[in-house]
Amino acid sequence: MRNYILRRLLLMVPVLFGITVIVFLVIWLIPGDPAKAILGTFATPENVAKLNHDLGLDRPLPVQYLIWLGNVLRGDFGRSYILHRPVIDEVLDRLFPTLLLAGTALILSSAFGVLLGIIAAIRQNGWQDKLITIAVLIGISTPSFWLGILLIFWFAVRLAWFPVGGMQALFGGGDLVDVIHHLALPAITLAAVAGAVLVRLTRGNMLEALRQDYVRTARAKGLSEGRVIYVHAFRNALVNIVPIIGLEAGFVLGGAVYIETVFQWPGIGRMLVSAISTRDILLVQGGVLIVATCYVFINLLTDIVQCILDPRIGQA
Repeated sequence: MRNYILRRLLLMVPVLFGITVIVFLVIWLIPGDPAKAILGTFATPENVAKLNHDLGLDRPLPVQYLIWLGNVLRGDFGRSYILHRPVIDEVLDRLFPTLLLAGTALILSSAFGVLLGIIAAIRQNGWQDKLITIAVLIGISTPSFWLGILLIFWFAVRLAWFPVGGMQALFGGGDLVDVIHHLALPAITLAAVAGAVLVRLTRGNMLEALRQDYVRTARAKGLSEGRVIYVHAFRNALVNIVPIIGLEAGFVLGGAVYIETVFQWPGIGRMLVSAISTRDILLVQGGVLIVATCYVFINLLTDIVQCILDPRIGQA
């Protein structure tokens, strides 16, 4: 297992390098001139040319990339053109709210997705299975941002059970209860689609596991149905479910971009939308790179958990 983890760590090096290349090049495909966005009404041709030279934006792209990569490796992500503060400081300030939202959504989607998937499998073709299937189809077909707007309309505007947006109350808030109160709607919205997908995949893996010979053998030995399902069938199905949860982690991190915008959540997603609109290139690059790096490490953790559940993976 140690060699497997070492191989996975070594494979992360070219993956992270590829991410830096993609992030750098894709950001430059965004239309518009950063210098003009920064200067605003003072964007004369002379001022634009001078600012591009000062920022190094008039150099060839390979040179700009090497300079940027060298700074990133030293922990220097540059300075935001618009906010006038180090990019790394702004990203780290926004990282916790995003991880809080994405982590909560992942826990909710995993817990309910796996539980409902197991129920649907053991009650195959029963009314529980059909009801869960209908709910899953609705969940998969519903855009997250539209679901978020519906939840805001009903539970924040009409019923006033939850706040409309933000992470804490403007006055007198900030404690754990207040944060949870603000977190509920965006986390449920983000978890809905991810949980629906996980239900279907868990159901399929559980049905396959329940048809295996070792399950029939366990039942023939007189073991209780609960032990057969949760100890034998689910444990083996979990090997295939864990990678799916890892993929869902990437989904909720990516989905946080528009969910944070809908709910005015002060995370990296909302920051990126604002930075893209103002052509704050270094801030966009830093935010995307940090999120992508988090996803790579989550995948590494997923692989390690899967290897623990099935040691044969580490021997391959």
